[in-house]
Amino acid sequence: MYDHQSLILGAVLVAAAFASAQSTPALRDAYRNDFYIGVAINAAQITGQDQRGDALIESQFDSISPDNALKWEKVHPQPDKYDFRLADQYVAFGEEHHMFIVGHNLVWHEQVPAWVFHDAQGNLLGRDALLARMRDHIYTVVGRYKGRIQSWDVVNEALNDDGTLRPSLWLKIIGPDYIEKAFQYAHEADPAAQLTYNDYNLENPVKRKGAIALVKKLQAEGIPIDAVGIQGHLVLDSPTPEQEDAAISAFAALGLKVAITELDIDVLPSVGYGPTADVSLRVRQDPKLNPYVDGLPDSVQQQLADRYAAFFRVFLKHRGALSRVTFWGVTDAQSWLNNWPVAGRTSYPLLFDRNGQPKPAFQAILGVASER
Repeated sequence: MYDHQSLILGAVLVAAAFASAQSTPALRDAYRNDFYIGVAINAAQITGQDQRGDALIESQFDSISPDNALKWEKVHPQPDKYDFRLADQYVAFGEEHHMFIVGHNLVWHEQVPAWVFHDAQGNLLGRDALLARMRDHIYTVVGRYKGRIQSWDVVNEALNDDGTLRPSLWLKIIGPDYIEKAFQYAHEADPAAQLTYNDYNLENPVKRKGAIALVKKLQAEGIPIDAVGIQGHLVLDSPTPEQEDAAISAFAALGLKVAITELDIDVLPSVGYGPTADVSLRVRQDPKLNPYVDGLPDSVQQQLADRYAAFFRVFLKHRGALSRVTFWGVTDAQSWLNNWPVAGRTSYPLLFDRNGQPKPAFQAILGVASER
């Protein structure tokens, strides 16, 4: 009897979630003539296990990115093994709901199996061998979804905060032209796909200068690059809307599209580092770093709403250059910021709360669309 009652209650809650999602005004409609409104989705949403999240995805967004489903460790875990089960479901989800589908990502220094860079004896590969592995991976993954995935984050986070190239194994083994090769292979695998360089903290003028130099080098060599992805991992006091404005303007001036690819706004106390999204960063738990376990105060909710509104005014100003604005997660419960850089925190960076209900920030963004 208890199990039966639990099933009934669960069904009622799911039905209520769908009804709420359908009755809430849609962000995608408010910005339909400006840019795609995207969201990163996880395995539970891709496979239909998170029906509450799926109801929001289907009603609010017209573009999707995978949080992990297309990263190297997931689709190519062993030298002779590809696993496309989750990725296939991800693409099918986007097609079923007529969405702009993003592939994230092809070449990154994180979430890459160790075998990629080493031979059977554990020694580092040479340049030609690693290029061959990169080419095989890109040809296989991009080729599988040719004409179905519209945009690829080809190279992710290749720069240090000072604008120099990150000393990854890609750089150490291949050299600086690993970036050019990645874009070349992606273009050969699907000539129609939009190809993007994606990075965080590009609002920082020093890092942005390095990204601009990188893009200009690719352009001078005739390497196909279509867009720059500004991730948009923000905090309450940094960067400023003016810095975001300058970053979008700088990349648009190069003749590229710009995408806001991983938007969220962290409201929790700083851990003592400047703006970053370096996933390797880890900070020890401390109750002082997790002050809102029982809920976000109204005053901070309003700060979050005001900040989202300020940035969406900038995005609307650049609607001719922006291709999409993608939130990095559906609800606060899903956000990576609950476990980075401090594990176990209660974070509130997105537009929907842990119950899938719209927050004041959601209403604020809708309000910006109506200001025109």
